[in-house]
Amino acid sequence: MKILQVASEVAPLAKTGGLADVTAALPKELRRMGHDVRVAIPFYKGVASGEFPVRKARKSAEVELGGELHKGFLRQTSLGDVPVYLIENRDFFGRDHLYGTPEGDYPDNPRRFAFFCRSVLQFLKRMDFRPDVIHCHDWQAALIPVILRNEFGDDPFFNRTAVVFTIHNLAYQGLFPAEALPQMGLDTSLFTTDLLEYYGRVNLMKGAILSADAITTVSETYCREILTPEQGCGLEGVLMERRADLVGILNGLDTDEWSPALDRRIFRNYSTKSLAGKGADKRELQRELGLKVAASVPLIGMVGRIVEQKGIDLVIDLLPRLAAEEVQVVILGTGDLRLMHQLHEFRNRGVKNVSINLGFKEPLAPKIYAGCDMFLMPSRYEPCGLSQLIALSYGTVPIVRRTGGLADTVIDVTGNPREGNGFSFGDFNGESCWDAIQRALAAYRDREGWRKIMRRGMLRDVSWRHAADKYEELYRQCVEKKRG
Repeated sequence: MKILQVASEVAPLAKTGGLADVTAALPKELRRMGHDVRVAIPFYKGVASGEFPVRKARKSAEVELGGELHKGFLRQTSLGDVPVYLIENRDFFGRDHLYGTPEGDYPDNPRRFAFFCRSVLQFLKRMDFRPDVIHCHDWQAALIPVILRNEFGDDPFFNRTAVVFTIHNLAYQGLFPAEALPQMGLDTSLFTTDLLEYYGRVNLMKGAILSADAITTVSETYCREILTPEQGCGLEGVLMERRADLVGILNGLDTDEWSPALDRRIFRNYSTKSLAGKGADKRELQRELGLKVAASVPLIGMVGRIVEQKGIDLVIDLLPRLAAEEVQVVILGTGDLRLMHQLHEFRNRGVKNVSINLGFKEPLAPKIYAGCDMFLMPSRYEPCGLSQLIALSYGTVPIVRRTGGLADTVIDVTGNPREGNGFSFGDFNGESCWDAIQRALAAYRDREGWRKIMRRGMLRDVSWRHAADKYEELYRQCVEKKRG
């Protein structure tokens, strides 16, 4: 099949989160399966100044938005053997950040990503690349299914193209004032409750859910959760309407990048056959962080965005209790200024067994995954989660809240001693989290039992192969249905 993946980011060209990892790894796996897969993202300033060679494709597009013409140019690079199309417009994408500054989102984001979506469709015609499937990711690409269904319905170029839309995080929906409609080149007739209108505002994700041939999200449990008022973020009714076309497909892990046996970023490689290297990784990490070098002291790691979604507020409340335990803790991340300030204040107390590292320190992340004994991820909600997959692969036993993709990947040792690969808790509160940590610390004292838990996690197949098989089948179903 000919497949185009459309997203606002792809690793390592442009990345703010897990979306970029998906749009890098899934096309690579589909390519291995024999499909003609390509990716389209905006040509951001950071891509232009990066290390990847970018060439001009000598094609341009003109997009009218709000009565103004905006010109775009096509550039191209590749990630391995996957071609990547870059949509250039310096006014829109020649900025220091992808979506906004630390003070807030760019106010013209509706116009920026409407330009991106409309340019992608124009360039497909210019290149005469007619996809069997256009796979759109999150609200930044959500206008494509809306445009194809409501503006290009009679266009022979696209009448055999199926559209799949993936929700990576339902909390970010592309919600804008009604005045943004003409800025995106949209007719006011689309501003209805059965398409884009949402309590007087424009909701791009709602439009995509109602327009795409199929909707996916990134784990089976999250797929069920978003049908409820608790996690539906106001769109549970719309999703129930499309329930027959909604499917959860658990993300995979790019095992070319994340493998303790091959990772050059860690101190010592290791595998299930020989775990000795993991002990060396722990010693070197303790030295680098200024922690006491002690093999017997359990080391708990946490890597991720410092935001309430990740449950960091629970961890902040528990830090004094952790500091009093015979345990070491390392936290790495950046995010919410208020929460980072709280972590900064705790760090200033000079607690010797807690290492807090604020900011984007990418070389430290793989060392934490490899060198820690446990990985803490007490998320409020987690559509899929990448960190727990990495932790499992590196023999770093996860301690997680039982939600979304965490529930689908981490089996609680207490409830299932024979198959358990981690520790989980249900209620989102400090005491439940503390109980899971205590159960993990108790299990750690049984060294042989702990190695079995580690190995079970490392032996779990978390690669993209299963997910890619499911996407391939979904694509085929959508194409067959489209062509009737």
